[in-house]
Amino acid sequence: MALDQVRYDVMLPLQLLMAYDESANAIDITKEVVNGKLNWTAPATSSKWKLIALFQGLHGKMVERAAPGGEGNVIDHFNEVALKNYLSKFDQAFAGKNIGALRGFFNDSYEVDDARGISNWTPDFFNEFYQRRGYDLKKELPALFANDKSDRHKKVLYDYRETISDLLLEKFTQPWHEWAKSKGKIIRNQSHGSPANILDLYATIDIPETEGTNLTRFKFATSSAHVMGKPLASAEAATWLNDHFLSSLGDVKQILDRYFLGGVNHIFYHGTNYSPQNEPWPGWLFYAAVHFTPANPFWKDFGTLNNYAARCQSFLQAGKPSNDVLLYFPFADRNNQPSPKGMLHHFDGMEGFEGTSFNKAAEEMLELGYSWDLISDRQIQQLRVVNKKIKAPGGEYEAIVLSGVKFLPLQTLKKLLTLSEDGANIIFHDGLPSTVPGLSDIETKQKAFDEILSAIKYESTSAEGVNRAINNKGLLWQGKELKYLLANAGIRHEGFLADKKLKCIRRKISGGEYYFIVNEGKEVFNDWVLLNTNLKHAVLFDPMFLRSGVANTKTGDNNTLDIFLQLKPGESCVVQTSATRIAGLKYPYTATAGEAVIINGKWDLKFVSGGPALPAATTLDNLVSWTNLDVAGVKEFSGTAEYSIKFKKPAGSAKMWLLDLGDVKESATVILNGKKMATLIGPSFSVTVPATAFMQNNTLQLIVTNGMANRIIDLDKRGVEWKKFYNINMSAKLAENRSPGGLFTAAKWQSLPSGLLGPVQLIPLK
Repeated sequence: MALDQVRYDVMLPLQLLMAYDESANAIDITKEVVNGKLNWTAPATSSKWKLIALFQGLHGKMVERAAPGGEGNVIDHFNEVALKNYLSKFDQAFAGKNIGALRGFFNDSYEVDDARGISNWTPDFFNEFYQRRGYDLKKELPALFANDKSDRHKKVLYDYRETISDLLLEKFTQPWHEWAKSKGKIIRNQSHGSPANILDLYATIDIPETEGTNLTRFKFATSSAHVMGKPLASAEAATWLNDHFLSSLGDVKQILDRYFLGGVNHIFYHGTNYSPQNEPWPGWLFYAAVHFTPANPFWKDFGTLNNYAARCQSFLQAGKPSNDVLLYFPFADRNNQPSPKGMLHHFDGMEGFEGTSFNKAAEEMLELGYSWDLISDRQIQQLRVVNKKIKAPGGEYEAIVLSGVKFLPLQTLKKLLTLSEDGANIIFHDGLPSTVPGLSDIETKQKAFDEILSAIKYESTSAEGVNRAINNKGLLWQGKELKYLLANAGIRHEGFLADKKLKCIRRKISGGEYYFIVNEGKEVFNDWVLLNTNLKHAVLFDPMFLRSGVANTKTGDNNTLDIFLQLKPGESCVVQTSATRIAGLKYPYTATAGEAVIINGKWDLKFVSGGPALPAATTLDNLVSWTNLDVAGVKEFSGTAEYSIKFKKPAGSAKMWLLDLGDVKESATVILNGKKMATLIGPSFSVTVPATAFMQNNTLQLIVTNGMANRIIDLDKRGVEWKKFYNINMSAKLAENRSPGGLFTAAKWQSLPSGLLGPVQLIPLK
């Protein structure tokens, strides 16, 4: 059995016992406790004393799905001694071994505090707190535990949370990185979920890694990669899209595009597990819902998806990021808010920031076509200004935006003003910061803070609600409407793409930029679009079908670059802009040149691989899901079938034809007259075919593969046990797919549509 988060009786050692009188005088009476008994008489100096005791216990989190020998409690992430004890086991294992084949070390997301308790303490905490905050926390425990809205409680709680953040960075992440470097290795880390400023954690490591499906969540990892100059930002990709067995390769392709748009350029599929070769189908499956396993019929077409990802990454790993705005991460604002789940906040994307100006600003900038990266207080200290561009270690930006920020460290405000004096645009959206966080030396800090802000004299501009202050070489902006602030500050954006429902990310390369562009709309895009660049030339690449060529371009009204794009829903392209003309063939744009020709007739259907058994071959007059055929075994079949039909050469003089398969469940390889044309994984299923590929009499073969679901449905309906995963053992995403025992089940499902649904047609092109 794999028992996690077990609760049991245990003696909790006393760490501290403090007594506080009504005048806030504090006495440490820990030594007056002997064998669990307190023997102490309160001084008569006060009529009322409050005692606070701290005990050290176990938070209850154990290592999830540990490898043999790795079982046990999760370590103390705030204690470098605990980390060294843990890493010493690896030192022993590696001693005398050649570990040259290892690339690096990986740490999954911080998942400690989903246990019964919260990891909120380390034995040397009081000393660490004093060194960082400058006062004795033991004397402020009544304020820390007040759990009210008083100003002092918020300030002490903020300092406590800041110290936890510092310890996770300095006692775990940084020394782990140094340990890996001592072995000549990199580290890859998922910092999200932790009670720390995750931008700083991501900044410390070699490859920041994200996960999930939300683009703004991705940016917490990719921003630190961009700002700090790390060439790779990775993703634990496609862990959970739909529930088990319901995601196709086309679905994965679309989430990969979203990762790429969010700044990821290094995909890890999640995941493929080891399974004994003789284990009955489906073998041992991973608990994640998209099953990248040879047991999945889509495995034979997985190379098409992977090659697409590799081509996209070849562009997105080149050059440097080309984002324009730095969006300040309001860590202090969040850490001045109460938490319903104990004393700590855990940072994971925009969770906890719902409805805030910060969240709204992030989403609004994406909608308006502004490219942005997040930045922390620590990272701001590393910025400088050169020729009015804000220079970070990894790139340059045009402005820093603070959105709805109330609490701001004094040193951050001072640095922002210095950057502004040197020529930077600093934008205060939805109010000015007003409060220095924390308790340490607060009167002095707040006075200095107020003096700095009061010295800034804003003046109204011609734009309604936009105020501006000149600060030596730079400008300070203040107002309620972010779009007006950004526009008046003259910040570059790709709003014309955004208006057309096209999303993009840019990379700066020698002599130009790469644009990765995705059509996330529901309509075919076949039109001119403006790119906000003064470069006049462009080359266009199709990473799915390997088409490329010089793009059709013209100069826009504002000396911008207009380019003609053709993108189906869910399709992507890469544009390379250049200051100089690029020689080569023109990109193969196409236009419809006549009426579509439906391929009708008798379709021969033969099941070629899969199970539980191969249904008998049959002939179809009309294309329907093979689960609807009057053939034994089709409803429970998961695998591959071959559709073939003979047809005459299409009439007309078109030099190109679009072969459109219509609806396909779930992927298809197209073979015309014995020659492979393409493997199509969706979301659209069409391929351009040259007229020279046709003969007078033609044979079309379509090798169509469905997913695992129908075979799993059959197993669950028959009560066959196939769930053998250690610990989690196939949890369901949706409540309706949970069995009485809490595990995933497909027993209530009906067979999913499978195969070639059509219609199949040829469309003449010019």
